[in-house]
Amino acid sequence: MALQVCGLTLNSTRRELKAHGTVDFPCAGYSKLYTARADDVVFWHWHDEMEIMYVRRGRLIVRVPQKTYLLHEGEAVVVNADVLHYAAADPLCRLDSLVFSPALITGNDQTVYAQKYILPLIACSSFDGVVLRRETNELALRAFVCAFDALANDTSGFEFIVRDELSKLCFVLYQQLKPRPGGNTGPSQNDLRIHEMLSFIQDNYSRDITLTDIARAADVSERECLRCFQRSIQTSPMQYLLKYRIMQGAAQLAEHPSSTISEIAISCGFNSPSNFTKLFRRFYNCTPREYRNMARNFEK
Repeated sequence: MALQVCGLTLNSTRRELKAHGTVDFPCAGYSKLYTARADDVVFWHWHDEMEIMYVRRGRLIVRVPQKTYLLHEGEAVVVNADVLHYAAADPLCRLDSLVFSPALITGNDQTVYAQKYILPLIACSSFDGVVLRRETNELALRAFVCAFDALANDTSGFEFIVRDELSKLCFVLYQQLKPRPGGNTGPSQNDLRIHEMLSFIQDNYSRDITLTDIARAADVSERECLRCFQRSIQTSPMQYLLKYRIMQGAAQLAEHPSSTISEIAISCGFNSPSNFTKLFRRFYNCTPREYRNMARNFEK
């Protein structure tokens, strides 16, 4: 089974729409070299599946709400289902990842694997992201590498190997976290609020929106809005909005060569092309025109 192409397709709540694997084998593998470029990141998103991110070479910074991890070569992080996460190279990283549905291991929600182990694990309040270090998690790391390599190399019977090795890894997590059956607490109030406010920003970034508008989307005060963003993704709402607008502008520069810079600036919520260019240069260390030329040359 070939590795899939990296890339995010998100809906307005930052939930990823892209299918990982297939209906009959819900697991997909990805491998990509990430650089220190400002746009070369795994931007904040979430999906129904669990994800294991493994540093084959280099270093990687991974963030989940309220936590930041630095991973070195040979280390990994397991991100729980429905958890916002972000990753960036520090400064270079060959990242291998597996994104898989818990159903790959459980079969269905009525099996002993689901009821006794996997569902309590997913529901565990302390399981947002779990780092696997070389010194303490050799078994789990070895299980990931075995599963990933079998999938990437299309090894005969890779489906059995992947399911078996990921089962071992999940059992290691279960033993480490010791979740209680029936202990599902559901998303925290903070998680629900940040999802609502990110959804509002994604839907309205091209408009002239304010901090008041963002706070109102989650029915909270401006002060609580600021605290929520700081707790979850360690930035302010307006900084997040600005970064998202700039990144959307970069994507449009590469994907729509016939659009003028003025048109792209307006479509991304900037009141003037000069302001867009000024902020773009600050973020990407080049002008929008230079970025477009680099993107065009990169695709040749």
